[in-house]
Amino acid sequence: MELIGTALTLSELVSYQDGSVVSKTLIDKKIGTLTMFSFGAGQGLSEHTAPFDAVVQVVDGEAEVVINGEYQTVSAGQMIIMPANIVHELKAVKPFKMLLTMIRA
Repeated sequence: MELIGTALTLSELVSYQDGSVVSKTLIDKKIGTLTMFSFGAGQGLSEHTAPFDAVVQVVDGEAEVVINGEYQTVSAGQMIIMPANIVHELKAVKPFKMLLTMIRA
């Protein structure tokens, strides 16, 4: 599927797979990336840091996000900014899809 110059429905870019995390890179440039993810219920990304700011835009479902020890629940239509060099993690409360924008510059 051609991504550039084509109208896309975010929720259709990745499918749910029980017990799995699925990702599809949409753009990968020197200045940043756009990656679409789906998470089965209970799946997530373990605690880590990244050297760049990242924005999570929730497309479907609900997730628990922990940034520097603070828990927040985010759901479809919401976004959260994860600052560079700060410990964070996320876990799908129920099946969950997100668009991750990583800013490298």
